[in-house]
Amino acid sequence: MADVKVPVLGESITEATLGEWLKNPGDPVKLDEPIASLETDKVSVEVPSPVAGVMGDQLVKVGDTVAVGAVIATIGEGGTGAAAPAPASAPAAPAPTTTGEQTGPGEQVRERGADAAALSPSVRRAVLETGVDPSTVQGTGKDGRLTKDDVVAAAAAKPAAAPAPTAAPAVPASAGGRKEERVRMTRLRQTVAKRLKEAQNTAAMLTTFNDVDMTEVIAARTKYKDLFEKKHGVRLGFMGFFVKAAVQALRDIPSVNASIDGEEIVYHDYADISVAVSAPQGLVVPVIRDAQDLSVAGIEKTIGDFGKRAKEGTLKMEEMKGGTFTISNGGVFGSLMSTPIINPPQSAVLGLHRIEDRPVVRDGQVVVRPMMYLALSYDHRLIDGREAVTFLVALKNAIEDPTRLLIDL
Repeated sequence: MADVKVPVLGESITEATLGEWLKNPGDPVKLDEPIASLETDKVSVEVPSPVAGVMGDQLVKVGDTVAVGAVIATIGEGGTGAAAPAPASAPAAPAPTTTGEQTGPGEQVRERGADAAALSPSVRRAVLETGVDPSTVQGTGKDGRLTKDDVVAAAAAKPAAAPAPTAAPAVPASAGGRKEERVRMTRLRQTVAKRLKEAQNTAAMLTTFNDVDMTEVIAARTKYKDLFEKKHGVRLGFMGFFVKAAVQALRDIPSVNASIDGEEIVYHDYADISVAVSAPQGLVVPVIRDAQDLSVAGIEKTIGDFGKRAKEGTLKMEEMKGGTFTISNGGVFGSLMSTPIINPPQSAVLGLHRIEDRPVVRDGQVVVRPMMYLALSYDHRLIDGREAVTFLVALKNAIEDPTRLLIDL
């Protein structure tokens, strides 16, 4: 009998929440095969089995808080980890095929045995929500693993199933009723709430706005996007331009890239840019390290990789630590304007918003241009209004004339 303990989760992280059991008692388990998923302040972490054998007792429940090093389950002897102990129950196997109520997506995930462990928590959730049989979907992730997008695409392509009408009569039963549902906050959501409130209580936050004409960047992207993707294997987006422009502006206005530590100001000669990306469990903020040394192509590749792995739930803890400045793009969700909140200990965050055609005056003429509002929230204890406005103007100038990025103006 072997104990399964909560692994080391990262620097300063001492506990986590049990998000999901990936193995049930009696299931065969391979060495290093994930048996549970933990939710930390930042990411989901899978707990591997220390030995090959059979899943024993589950000592904690989903939703329980567990400390690093705590025993959460046991693994019994007598198994090789191969999907084997099915002979005794083989006669019962045909039965579920005749009763649809026993072959839901949750049962399909469990019945796949060792294969189920290859599914990340976000993919499992998508399987349960869509009813897609994961064994029928071709994975496009690393080593052929399923991604959430694979499951969603399979669900969209799946024709309307015949049993669907039979489930419909159950809906009118709740007609006229008012319902409430209490759902425990995930550890990630609790941490986000705590940190955002701390930022409001600690920093003297102020937001300044500007707008930017996206005409030239859109033209450059339209002209070179096909060649760019062919050469670099990644799509050319707008974030590459904004990160590059932000790095240049941070170099000119170093206080925006600094932080307060007690009674000292810490200035950084590097730019680690945190980029907010959407994940199934909420917003996560991985960091582009040494962005000042990356080309637009390098930035786009890094962001693309972050976005893909955020959906799969495979971002690493260390990839979301640190950061000297944050860029949050609410425009992808349709936001026109916002006042983003600082991510401590950083002193500023840039908010990008949707692009929309608006009338503006150019050379005395009213013309229609694709415009975007920019918002810079900053800690007024460290950054003066003049510096904040100067930073936004430098960013605006670089985006409106991308040539500046090439000749370092």
